[in-house]
Amino acid sequence: MTVALIIALAIVGVGVVLYVHHRLTGGDITDPRTDIAEPAEEEECCGQHAVCERDSLLAAVSDRVVYYDDEELDVYAGREAESYTVAETDQFRDVLLTLMPDDIAGWARSIQLRGITLPADVREELIMMISEARASRGHV
Repeated sequence: MTVALIIALAIVGVGVVLYVHHRLTGGDITDPRTDIAEPAEEEECCGQHAVCERDSLLAAVSDRVVYYDDEELDVYAGREAESYTVAETDQFRDVLLTLMPDDIAGWARSIQLRGITLPADVREELIMMISEARASRGHV
């Protein structure tokens, strides 16, 4: 019985040490060969993190322009957000509303790379759609 108690206490002690270590290091795993901290889980861009290419609208993650069947919007490059007519704003809105949910953030990045400023109303709708997509995945 004493041996079982000693083993149980040892397991609890190791668990406490590991827990404290995890809390102090932020859950990073350090590769002893390179001494470089790596994320605890390596995964492809999932669209749930601020640094992710698909959701990061301001980060210069990619400089490749991707078209979403919206080449006609290139004529608006260099225009100010306040200068669009109602019809032009509707043209942006039509493209936005026909995008697949996973393409919305990429489209926004593509628009930025092409030097196009979105109309203020469409920009607000875009931000709301991305926020809703994040919230539906359990992230704010």
